[in-house]
Amino acid sequence: MNLDAVALRRAALALCAAMLVAQPDAHAQAPAPGVLVAGQSGDQVCLRCHGVNEGKPILSIHRTRHGVAAQPGCQACHGSSRPHVQHKSAEAGAPQIPRPAPDFNFSGPERSAPEIQSRTCLNCHSGGKRLHWRGSAHPGHDVTCASCHTIHQPADPVLNRETQRETCFKCHQTQRAETHALSTHGAAAGKVACADCHNVHGGIGPKLLNEPTANDVCFTCHAGLRGPFLWEHPPAGDDCMHCHVPHGSNTPPLLKARPPWLCQGCHAGSVHTTPALSGRALAPGAGGTNPSAQLLGRACLNCHSAIHGSNHPSGARFTR
Repeated sequence: MNLDAVALRRAALALCAAMLVAQPDAHAQAPAPGVLVAGQSGDQVCLRCHGVNEGKPILSIHRTRHGVAAQPGCQACHGSSRPHVQHKSAEAGAPQIPRPAPDFNFSGPERSAPEIQSRTCLNCHSGGKRLHWRGSAHPGHDVTCASCHTIHQPADPVLNRETQRETCFKCHQTQRAETHALSTHGAAAGKVACADCHNVHGGIGPKLLNEPTANDVCFTCHAGLRGPFLWEHPPAGDDCMHCHVPHGSNTPPLLKARPPWLCQGCHAGSVHTTPALSGRALAPGAGGTNPSAQLLGRACLNCHSAIHGSNHPSGARFTR
């Protein structure tokens, strides 16, 4: 027998031995439910009950970054499955002992406390825009990560600019109505998303804004109104919200009221004595055949067009 035949015979014997070792023992005892053995992941234990017939999509998490092979699995977020699946039966003829809930539950009657839910997510997601989550408005009202995010779905609606607003509007009903007003930022059309202005995970500014002040947020798009100007209009430099409603208004452009009444909130009308600026009610056809310019069109802004500030040498009249 030559050397090639010997080597071939040895290889065949080694293959047969490996196949015999790989054969499972037919009399071996199957592992108890919930007990992890070598080569069995925590997901397989959970998916014995939570599968395609679940009320909410569960299996789709394996198409997300949370479900890749390198991640620990279901029990990394929901806790150990042992007390959940290893429940004992009562004596014969007695009713079944209720199955206990897992250590942590996102939903259902055994839902865990909000701070426990958020802490579970913050174990991994704690930096960046989530740095100020603790102590911000949302956790203060028992809003958790799972209240907005659907981590089992490949496409989370709150992360999509076109569908994000619907998640926010579940709670913010007033803002929903304002986005359908005559003058808006276009949120209903998907032109502006809530996250463009707000950091829902918390921040150093008011109203969960992305910037320290409301003006800084507005100036990210309206940079031409930032200034500095030679002649500053104090309310415009202080807070845009003095005159504007950010989510929507029936008075363009996003104004709280129509000029000249908006302007009269600060300017009593000592210079202009027209009926509109003196505070008296306007009768139908006010102004006659030669009405004052303050009664028509943009009212005060017909003349004071540079209302946010001006660098014109004519002075602080904001005319150019």
